Amino acid sequence: MRGMTNEIEKKIIELQVAGANERDVGKGGARVSKEVFEKLGIRQGDIIEIRGARSTAAIALPPFSEDETLPIIRLDGLIRANAGVSMGDKVEVLAGQPKPAQKVVVAPAHENMRLQGSGEALMRTLIERPLSAGDVVSTSVYRREPGMSQGQFPEDVFRQFFQQRAFGLQEIRLQVVATKPKGIVQVSKDTEIELRPERVAPEETRRAQVTYDDLGGLGDAVAQVREMIELPLKQPALFQRLGIDPPKGVLLHGPPGTGKTLLARAVANESDAAFFHVAGPEIMGKHYGESEERLREIFDEAQRNAPAIVFFDEIDSIAPKREQTTGETERRIVAQLLTLMDGLEARENVVVVATTNRVDAVDEALRRPGRFDREIVIGVPDQEGRNQILNIHTRGMPLKDDVKIEELSRKTYGFVGADLAALAREAAMETLRRNLPDIDLNREEIDPKVLENLIVTREDFLDALKRVQPSALREIMIQVPDVRWADIGGLEAAKTQLREGVELPLQHPEAFERMGIRPARGFLLYGPPGTGKTLIAKAVAREAEANFLSIKSSDLLSKWYGESEKQIARLFARARQVAPTVIFIDEIDSLAPQRGSGLGEPAVTERVVNTLLAEMDGLEGLGDIVVIGATNRPTLLDPALLRPGRFDEIVYIPVPDDEGRLKILEIHTDAMPLADDVDLNSLVERTPRFTGADLENLVRRAGLNALRMDLTSATIPMSAFEDALKDSYPSVTVEMEKEYEEMSVELKRENPSGRGRLGFSTGDASN
Repeated sequence: MRGMTNEIEKKIIELQVAGANERDVGKGGARVSKEVFEKLGIRQGDIIEIRGARSTAAIALPPFSEDETLPIIRLDGLIRANAGVSMGDKVEVLAGQPKPAQKVVVAPAHENMRLQGSGEALMRTLIERPLSAGDVVSTSVYRREPGMSQGQFPEDVFRQFFQQRAFGLQEIRLQVVATKPKGIVQVSKDTEIELRPERVAPEETRRAQVTYDDLGGLGDAVAQVREMIELPLKQPALFQRLGIDPPKGVLLHGPPGTGKTLLARAVANESDAAFFHVAGPEIMGKHYGESEERLREIFDEAQRNAPAIVFFDEIDSIAPKREQTTGETERRIVAQLLTLMDGLEARENVVVVATTNRVDAVDEALRRPGRFDREIVIGVPDQEGRNQILNIHTRGMPLKDDVKIEELSRKTYGFVGADLAALAREAAMETLRRNLPDIDLNREEIDPKVLENLIVTREDFLDALKRVQPSALREIMIQVPDVRWADIGGLEAAKTQLREGVELPLQHPEAFERMGIRPARGFLLYGPPGTGKTLIAKAVAREAEANFLSIKSSDLLSKWYGESEKQIARLFARARQVAPTVIFIDEIDSLAPQRGSGLGEPAVTERVVNTLLAEMDGLEGLGDIVVIGATNRPTLLDPALLRPGRFDEIVYIPVPDDEGRLKILEIHTDAMPLADDVDLNSLVERTPRFTGADLENLVRRAGLNALRMDLTSATIPMSAFEDALKDSYPSVTVEMEKEYEEMSVELKRENPSGRGRLGFSTGDASN
């Protein structure tokens, strides 16, 4: 008898719970080490039972290479909620013995959802899945990502369990209401599946609407929040043993749409704590003292239901800086909140979480330790974070094979989580628009064949990208120009310099880290008018795959004192939030002339220059921001802007040579029906010192001359170009070209005189 007991004990293994990879979420799988497979005597694809606060089941999957020797089990948020455990908890794992399911009753897991149709449509998602009453399951489908090895995701195992279509176009979470027989069952093709239209309240109080698996791109923020919130709520004895007070509050701040509120809800669900949501208008009362009383009631109720989380969304609206607010009610609310968070009465197992995207507007008394002990920045996700978020939002989407999540994450620079959710939704709407002619809107139920054709393609996402822009830049962002390097004739040296200085650091930052050097912060393009400075800046933004901000001096200069500097500071703050960003300032000499040359107050441009200098090379780094300035009068610029660290590279855009003019003419005549007698090489020889703008004007005049000769003409003869040459003149004179050549030589020299890198005094600028 004793030997039999030991044999049973050997088949139960205790493992620590870890989070699942985003590609595994909603699939009903659990990843364990090969040692667990051997001890339990199971194979890949077998059912295992997981015992936490309650029992649930999952499909045993092979481990990732980095988890081979670790005593962990990777579970997604749904399985963790079904087992009543959180990440870091211990669970018992044993070989499952599911019974064949005769009948399974499911219903929507959310309150405000109603489903129509029969349970047969769910068969392809639930077949072979292990279920038990009270479980929450997802209709996600498995998609094998490119680059994954067969060893990581055995195709034969997944082909058996995970089908290639979702239940509609979205991931739907279903509550298992009842099973026949009771206990852990496995769905087969003979199982009857009953779908209830509305949610049936489960016996368990554990919620699974939002879990850590629904969060992407937050990096270390989740670990910090768990450390500050989940640990004090679940294990207060640890802090008592150390003789310290547990953290009382966490302030989450960052741009709108980055997932601050979602993170707070996920922590409440995963820690199994009572959640009290406080919105500003809800606590405002018309009578004296009513608002403070409502706040006290919320904290008293949280204390009675401890462990609890009190969540203030947009706390800056109810706790602004008292010296800047005129209302007496707001001041009393701030005072009451300070007392509740750090008053005479100790709060046990109650944590305050607040979010804001205007952290500087929150009263500073709230931001000291003892109230909000830690402030966590929830920033704009990087490429890896965007990859995670897109995987989350496309979890339930039937995607075509040409959809590459890695490609989309690379193109969506500056997007926050809300923007990426909108992108996925817009791509699904594109799919619906394509298939709308095949949908009979008068029928109550949609034809299953129509649902089969609802597959989201790469083109749907690319079309959606044209309409969805980063929300942080909607006020100031312009459409990225559709100009490529191939559209620019000549200027090969300038193009190479900008490619190496802008594209390389933004697309391959690891190369610069390996070399131990910083990329260039700014580029100044100068040269005669019409040589293509603005066109090159447009091509840089298009080819570098970066957000593009084009700024004119009229956008930044204001008649109000101090407003111009504030506009520049706001511009760079926005650019940092959504980096990588290219800021292009055209005709920069009008915005940043030499200081000391202006007379009288308010000397707006001098203050603008000072702010621009501080932003480009101040205490706060630029990060992945490149500033490009363009001017044809570099002698007017303030010399401090031209030193290394601000405009590191000063790029001369010369008048095109013969080869460059030929390329420009080929570009501008590419769409023109030229006659056989048109000789572009002859035109090149006869257009010395012509800039790109001059050559474009020449081609335009030739086209007009051809229409003037014969309105029905199908081609443009050489004679039309001959006539155009008589009326066209180079905009750059010999003296101007010589002056710019001398200027480029001076700019390359070291200047020991201390008058800036230009080698010109203030008086020379007038020349």
